[in-house]
Amino acid sequence: MDKNSVNKTINIDGEVGVAISVDMDRNVVRKTNSFYWDTKGNDFLKAIVLPYYGAFVSEEKFQFFGDISGKKLLEIGCGNGQSLQYHGERNASELWAVDISERQIEKAAQHLKSCGISANLVCSPMEEECGIPVDYFDYVYSIYAIGWTTDLEGTFCRIASYLKKDGVFIFSWSHPIHRCVTADNERFVIKKSYFDEAWYPVAVDEGELLLADRMLSTYVNALAKAGFVIEQMIEQTDEEIMQSRDNNSDMAKRAKMLPVTFVIKARKL
Repeated sequence: MDKNSVNKTINIDGEVGVAISVDMDRNVVRKTNSFYWDTKGNDFLKAIVLPYYGAFVSEEKFQFFGDISGKKLLEIGCGNGQSLQYHGERNASELWAVDISERQIEKAAQHLKSCGISANLVCSPMEEECGIPVDYFDYVYSIYAIGWTTDLEGTFCRIASYLKKDGVFIFSWSHPIHRCVTADNERFVIKKSYFDEAWYPVAVDEGELLLADRMLSTYVNALAKAGFVIEQMIEQTDEEIMQSRDNNSDMAKRAKMLPVTFVIKARKL
């Protein structure tokens, strides 16, 4: 960690954690998170996979992809491979994926093989050169994985390089305001600054992850710098999905009041 980094105590979903400066060593973040996904992974954190982009947002309603028949797709952070399966069953011509976790790559390979679907799977941090072809893909997408990057601008520039001209980049992540609010006796109260983008540890079932809550403007500006134009952004809750599930869950109550997921569709200029 940089010797000038500053630590501070904050409240994370009712737990006290230590927020670490954004200047912390990127390798620490990658090592911590890849170890978690190699050892705990989807066994403890429920995977978010297509057709869902996150809580109460679905591809079936918003049709970000549309018809992908004959298209080449790359997934950033493929996890267990179920989103790749979704596209394979919709006649994508070629599937690629990258994930930082060797264990998740193994699980994805096993799952896709059982489904009779072929994909090129690469184990690598999304920020790094890893042999993925450039100017090649019609779509690059990421379902609740892009927020793990330690270099947002660099990752978006790399993703732009993978896409053909006019190619589409679609990604979802936890809405930053969602992480700033906590429930307190039937009220929602601000627990941390929206402008705080520091990495912080979160304990998950005897494991630990490092997270950073970037502002929406940080994503938008990084997309613009990488040569993307935003075509669509969704942050509202789908009432039909909410009604079909437990409408009284803590997440549903939260989603009625504030956005919990955002999805952006951008096109490479």
